[in-house]
Amino acid sequence: MGRCQGFRLVKALMDLEVLNDNSESEVGSYFVANYPPFSVWSKSENEAAIEALNAPAPVDSHGHTAPLGLYLHIPFCRKRCHFCYFRVYTGKNSKEIEEYLDALATEAALYSDRAALQGREFDFVYFGGGTPSYLSGDQLKRLIARIGERWKWDHAREVTFECEPGTLRKGKLEAIKAIGVTRLSMGVEHFDDEILERGGRAHKSAEVFRAYEWAREVGFPQINVDLIAGMIGETQAKWEDAISKTIALDPDSITIYQMEIPHNTDIAREIKNDGPLIPIASWDQRRAWADEALCALESAGYEINGAYTAVRPDRNAGFIYRDALWRGADMIGTGVASFSHLSGVHYQNADQWESYAGPLRAGKLPLQRALRLSDRERLTREVVLQLKLGEIPVDYFERKFDENILRVFAEPLVSLENEGFATISPERVSLTRKGLLRIDALLPRFFDPKYTDIRYT
Repeated sequence: MGRCQGFRLVKALMDLEVLNDNSESEVGSYFVANYPPFSVWSKSENEAAIEALNAPAPVDSHGHTAPLGLYLHIPFCRKRCHFCYFRVYTGKNSKEIEEYLDALATEAALYSDRAALQGREFDFVYFGGGTPSYLSGDQLKRLIARIGERWKWDHAREVTFECEPGTLRKGKLEAIKAIGVTRLSMGVEHFDDEILERGGRAHKSAEVFRAYEWAREVGFPQINVDLIAGMIGETQAKWEDAISKTIALDPDSITIYQMEIPHNTDIAREIKNDGPLIPIASWDQRRAWADEALCALESAGYEINGAYTAVRPDRNAGFIYRDALWRGADMIGTGVASFSHLSGVHYQNADQWESYAGPLRAGKLPLQRALRLSDRERLTREVVLQLKLGEIPVDYFERKFDENILRVFAEPLVSLENEGFATISPERVSLTRKGLLRIDALLPRFFDPKYTDIRYT
C-alpha cells in the first residue's frame, strides 16, 4: 500500500479545479459511484426498468440469483452541510415527514408482487440520507412495521444505519438496534467545533463522544466513523488531533473521504458568485492528510480496506453493502431520488418531493430515468468499482464475463502501471497507495470514449 512517512503542512490554497466535473487532473472532482455516468440515463428507457421488474431474476451457471439489497432514503436533516449535494430537506414539519414515510412504505409494498423479487430475501439493507437518525424512535418503528407487512430482513447479513451524532439519544439507539441494525455509521467528519460549524454541520464534538458511548452501551456489532480530510479551516494540528481522537474511540471501522465541492453545493455557488474566498486545501494536501490518517490507523492495528476505509481485522468489520454492489448485486432503492440496479438495468426515482410522492398516491412507481447496460458496460462497471477495493483478481472476471481484463483494458492498465498507480501480474491488478488516494480521477480512463467528455451526473 505504500510507505508511511511524515508530512509537512502545505499552504491552503483555493483550488477551483474541484469545481470542474470533467477534470481528471485532480482526484476527487467527483466520486465515481456508478457506471455508465448518470447523465446518460434517460426517461425514454424507463420501460427497461419495468421489464426487469416484471421478469424473473436471471440466474448464473450455478442456478443462483444475484444478492439482493434494499436502500431506504431518509432525506431529512437538521441543517444542510455547505458541501452537501444530496437530495435532502430541512425544516419539514411532522405532518410532512409522516407523509413521506407513508410514501416510502407504499413504494416498498409496490415491489412485493414483482416477478424479479419473488422468493428472494434481502442480503443487505441500508438506511441512508439525509439523516436517518433524524427520525424519532416511534417514527422509525412505525415505518418498519409498515414495511414489515410485505418485507423482512431477518436473514440479512448486514443492516447499515447512517446517523448524525447530535440526533442520537440512548433510547433512539435502542430503537435503531431493535430493527436489526448491525452496522451503525456515524457521520463525525471532524472533532473541531469551528471546522464543523464552517462546514455547516449540525453537531458539536461533545455530542460525538456522548453518542458513541451510548452506541457502545447499546451493543451494535459494528460502529463506523466517517472523517473528511481537508474540510474548510483544516490545519495540520487539527487534523492530527482528529486522527488521534478517532483512534482513541476505537471504532470497528473508519471511512476517510477527501473534501469535495461539486458544482451544486453552497460553497461552489458562493465561489461562482464572487462571494468571500474560502481557503480550501489543495488536492495534494488533502491526499497527504488522507494518507497520514491511513498510516496512523495502520500503526494502531487497522488494515486498509480499499480507497477510503480501514477496519479492525479481529472484529470482522466488513462492508457487505459496498462489496455486494460493486460485484453486481441487485438493489432496490426506495425514497426520493434513490438509485436502483436490477438485472442489468439502472434506474432512479423522481428527485423532487411531489414528483416522487404523487405517483405513489396513484399506486405507481415514481421512476424518473433508467439505462439498460450492455454486457461490456456491466464488465466495465464492475472493473471500475472494484478497483476502489485496491485489488482485482483476473480470474473473477474470466469466470463471470468470459473476458480477460488485462487484454480488454490493456491501455488504461498499462498507463496506471507506468505512472506508479498500480502493479499488474497475470493474476491480479493491485493499486498502490498513490493510486488509491486519487482513484476517482483515474477511473474515467476505463470509460467508453463516448462517456469521457460528458457531465458525470
